[in-house]
Amino acid sequence: MATAELSLQHEFHDYTLRSPFRASWQKVMMWVFIVVDALTFGSLLVSYGFTRVSIGTWANPAHVFALHIGGKEIPLLLIAIMTFILVSSSGTMALAVANAYERNKKRTVLFLTLTMLLGLTFVGCQVYEWTHLITHGTRPWWNPYGPPQFGAYFFTLTGFHGMHVLSGVLYLAIVARMVANGTLDRRGSYQLVEIAGLYWHFVDLIWVFIFTMFYLF
Repeated sequence: MATAELSLQHEFHDYTLRSPFRASWQKVMMWVFIVVDALTFGSLLVSYGFTRVSIGTWANPAHVFALHIGGKEIPLLLIAIMTFILVSSSGTMALAVANAYERNKKRTVLFLTLTMLLGLTFVGCQVYEWTHLITHGTRPWWNPYGPPQFGAYFFTLTGFHGMHVLSGVLYLAIVARMVANGTLDRRGSYQLVEIAGLYWHFVDLIWVFIFTMFYLF
């Protein structure tokens, strides 16, 4: 009787410690954060779409975000470069996760570092974009290209996303340091890199929606 009772207590104890969906609590909380953040970005994009349809006339993104090279106007060249950089960073992040699963610390840190550099390059392009538009008179409450709402949505959407990219770079730097210090050697610690990858891929995916809705239409 006592043996059966102890066995039942042991099974109950194991069950209570079991993570939901057979995932660590860290991964579950990251998914909760992603869902909530996706709703926030979705609300902003829906609001942007409603405002643009309601107003009717809007600034021409091909003209506003064009680069002038050799006297020629190249529409959306900078935005295309920024998108390529961020999509490429998803590739390096995926390689970092793959090497983390293989317990290859050196290559994991390498690809995490490349991802961070690509993220910082993206932010640098965004700073140039902001500087260019501010220099030409664009403000959250006014701009020379069209309705005043254009500037408000531009700074809100790109600024909010840029903060996510910078936060992601800091997050990856912390994870890379933990990996380099040997945390990866511990059982299951490769999930730290995987969870960071979830966040980074989410940030990249959000940019695809912003790029499509704000810059292409």
